[in-house]
Amino acid sequence: MAKLNNPIIRKDETISHVTVLEPSSGALRGIKLTQLLQMDVTTISVLLPRITQPALLPDEVAALKPADLMKLANEVIVFFIDPDELAAAEDQARLN
Repeated sequence: MAKLNNPIIRKDETISHVTVLEPSSGALRGIKLTQLLQMDVTTISVLLPRITQPALLPDEVAALKPADLMKLANEVIVFFIDPDELAAAEDQARLN
């Protein structure tokens, strides 16, 4: 779950936390994985409305501040890292 620095205001609702769900193959349809892994803003913006809870609207994703967009993009990228490699990287980061 990512805490947004700049909450999204939607009518009477304030969205300050967003959960990024692991994308299914269906959620990835039409998306080039190389662009996703390069954190291409347009590609991330297409994917986020499909895999966020609460579901962010395309206009809300487009209006995100850069720091919030990067927070959500980083959560997406983690799903594409081998769990063993991720654990090793986290262990290495703790040692440094």
